[in-house]
Amino acid sequence: MIFLENNNVVEVSVTILAWCVIAWIAYRLYNRQSDKPKIWKVLVVMLVGLFSFSFNTEIFGTVIRISILPLGVWVLYAYFRKKNEEWQTYRPFAWFGFAANFIFLIFSLLAVPIFQIIYPGGEPSTYLSNIDDASIIPIHPGVKHQEMDKENALATILDFSEEPKQSTDWYYGANLGEDSTNTQEKFPYQLIGAIPKWGSGLISVVYIEEDGKGLLISTPKEQRYFRFKHSLIEGIN
Repeated sequence: MIFLENNNVVEVSVTILAWCVIAWIAYRLYNRQSDKPKIWKVLVVMLVGLFSFSFNTEIFGTVIRISILPLGVWVLYAYFRKKNEEWQTYRPFAWFGFAANFIFLIFSLLAVPIFQIIYPGGEPSTYLSNIDDASIIPIHPGVKHQEMDKENALATILDFSEEPKQSTDWYYGANLGEDSTNTQEKFPYQLIGAIPKWGSGLISVVYIEEDGKGLLISTPKEQRYFRFKHSLIEGIN
């Protein structure tokens, strides 16, 4: 359970499902053979057939690997080139090993919209599902320590609006000077200890505006900016 909690459960599930589909097709392919080859050799041939020359591309914020050249099949052909009859037996499994790359590709593409439906990135509750142990820490020397309004935090997080980031304006709007204590930082606090939705595997850094009504959520893939009607900081309306 801890493994699934800390990992992308959608990605794990579709990977398992892809392997099940591959195993089922391989079983059907094996049963069609008049001369049944050794199962362990079939598994080795399929695994070698998986190896390919590929390139990575990003689709909807997800890195997808696309196979181009069947390197594993070429290696197997070189190995069996003097054993023509044996090559004829194992060739379908070698090519199926290469084709399995595209089965993984299809399931990886299916995982993208499924993940977005279950874990919508446009909702702060996706990143802050459990805030029981959350706390606010100052990350700028010019602000004082603040307590989080945990009693109303959940209701505050659910009443939000997503607004476009203005990173350039925020940067140049800061009063940059030699004395960092006088710098006007847009997000002088950080929220720590918050837990994302179970099974999302999301890793994020959450910054809080000085009034406690704005969150900048930064993940390895993107940044999102949310505004609330009420403050997450205790004592600020």
